[in-house]
Amino acid sequence: MKRLLIFLAVIAGIGLTAAKLLDNKEKTAQKVYIPDTDPKVGVKVAVAEIRRLSQEASFLGSFTPNRKVEIRPQAGGEIVRLNIEEGQFVKAGQLIAKLDDEQLRYQIEAAQVTLEGYQNDLKRYEVLVKGDAVPAVNLERTQLSIRSTEAQIKQLKKQVANTSIIAPFSGIVTAKMVEKGSVVSIGTPMAEITDISLLKLVVNIPEKSVNEFRNGKTIGIKTDVYPDADFKGKVTMVSAEGDDAHNYPVEITVQNSQKNPLKAGMYGSIANTGEVKGEALAVPRQAITGSAKQPQVYVVENGKANMRDVAIGATTNEFYEITKGLKAGDKVVTSGQINLQNGTSVVAQ
Repeated sequence: MKRLLIFLAVIAGIGLTAAKLLDNKEKTAQKVYIPDTDPKVGVKVAVAEIRRLSQEASFLGSFTPNRKVEIRPQAGGEIVRLNIEEGQFVKAGQLIAKLDDEQLRYQIEAAQVTLEGYQNDLKRYEVLVKGDAVPAVNLERTQLSIRSTEAQIKQLKKQVANTSIIAPFSGIVTAKMVEKGSVVSIGTPMAEITDISLLKLVVNIPEKSVNEFRNGKTIGIKTDVYPDADFKGKVTMVSAEGDDAHNYPVEITVQNSQKNPLKAGMYGSIANTGEVKGEALAVPRQAITGSAKQPQVYVVENGKANMRDVAIGATTNEFYEITKGLKAGDKVVTSGQINLQNGTSVVAQ
């Protein structure tokens, strides 16, 4: 009897232990993390809708002078007169400097004496040849000597003219490299003249906007120096070649103002505003993924992000026109695409 009681007690202990273990297993199983087989990714969305597309972009550039030239003499010698100072305005044809031409004038005088002698010989030979007193060849040689001396005199006079350094156009003397008494040779830099009666605003235009610029188009220009002044310029050059960043230099010529004078090197900006298209289906630029050749968007349908191929038309700073692949009312993902794959469950935040 005693053994039976002991056996029953052991059986009861085993049962209690098994029940406790089973209960602990259930509690442990409840604490174990079970991953969601269909997680939802938070994204931002926008609605594809019909809107009026217009493009407005501001481009910054700097003014360059209409013309700038470094004055270099075509003759050499000592500067005996210098009529300019930095900052001075000079007119076209105005004498800038004068080089010593004394020796050249002496050579001209000597050549003229020689020429006079040949001319006297010519008169005598003409008389003598008629009387067969001298050969005709002497007459021909004298005629050639006269022509040669006349050419020599013309050359010397040209050299004398080159000793007068004149301004090729009206402008401001922006640099003076010599002083009176300096000895210069042919090609020595003497001064720099800058013409700012017209200025050229040079701006780099990105590839997407360069076709909005045409030669002769009038452009409004603003400056930080005169924020309340409106300048008007005309497009005079659109580069045929862009740089490595696909920017194209565009040159806009503007008439300088006496009331608000501009200087070379100042900054100017243009606002290029033009209607790209009328009413068109458009989405924010952030919605476009993929490459330029194969643009794509994620469209949210029934809680999932589905990738679609689209075709892009006109572009502005904020929107892309969609010509194929979407319809008005479609919800497109504008943020969070990096976490998406085709068919990923999403929730709009």
